[in-house]
Amino acid sequence: MNTDPNSCYGSIKLSAYVPPEAAEEDIAFLAWTGIPYAYTWMGNLAERQGELALLKKRLAERGVTLYNAGDLGVAKSANIHLATEDRDRDIARFNDMLRALAKTGIFTTTFTWEPDHVWSTAADAPGRGGAKVRMVDERQLETVPVKHGRIYEKDELWENFRYFMKKVIPVSEETGVRLALHPNDPPMPMIGGVATLINSAADYRQAFDIAGSPNLGMEFCCGCWLEGGGRFGDILEGVRTFVREGRVFITHLRNVSAPLPLFKETFLDDGYMDIYALIRAFFEAGYDGTMIFDHTPEVPGGNAVSAAYEIGYMKAVINAAGHQYKAG
Repeated sequence: MNTDPNSCYGSIKLSAYVPPEAAEEDIAFLAWTGIPYAYTWMGNLAERQGELALLKKRLAERGVTLYNAGDLGVAKSANIHLATEDRDRDIARFNDMLRALAKTGIFTTTFTWEPDHVWSTAADAPGRGGAKVRMVDERQLETVPVKHGRIYEKDELWENFRYFMKKVIPVSEETGVRLALHPNDPPMPMIGGVATLINSAADYRQAFDIAGSPNLGMEFCCGCWLEGGGRFGDILEGVRTFVREGRVFITHLRNVSAPLPLFKETFLDDGYMDIYALIRAFFEAGYDGTMIFDHTPEVPGGNAVSAAYEIGYMKAVINAAGHQYKAG
């Protein structure tokens, strides 16, 4: 009998978040739930390379690989996105981060074109069994006033993205650190006077054309694809196409109640997407990146309770899909 817990996971790498200054119980949680990979966010990462290396070592001692890391200060920099006078400073910090990651032996990072980060209309909407969940009502967000003094149209943001790629792709290729681009959440056309850059499969195509390098890939956020519905593109076709092209470096596994204009985030087994069919598509395409449970509902007992539930469900579905895929 095969007792290897990863025997039917194929090349999918199960991953979860760990704080940059992780307590022993944080690392033990990954170990006992059988999560072999981890990621972290660390402020001022370039200046804290020694701390990152220590975290990587502590995880490795418990059999967990630190697969990717990022710095929100540069990964979601409004200066870069909106081309303020501090843009070049933040791009230099981004490149310093890439060099620090390479020195630490970490070769994947993430970023997104969200100067105002993730938008929501409620963080504590009622979910299944009284859980608190994130909710987005597109009609409410359409009324958000201009946030940055003027309107930023999409063509201008693409020019800013082009400038950024010209500066960072050479360093990405030099260091070997791949860039996983996350879509806008929610994938509306514009919020607060700023157009969203990545809200469809076609936008990803444009980003890849601009970068002109295999080092730019996707943080394939299933939640954002499902939020966008048909506007974003067929999610199963997106998985098959972009995975086979080697463009998906990281996957966020998340389910939602419905596409926009109104959705709530849900437990993985409680949204409108068939998670089994989604996982099967990843198997069929030969996915070999990490897969992360994402945006878990808030439940009594704290984050560890909902995380354990999501991890258990995710592992069971991946295992079942893996068995069926192997059986043909």
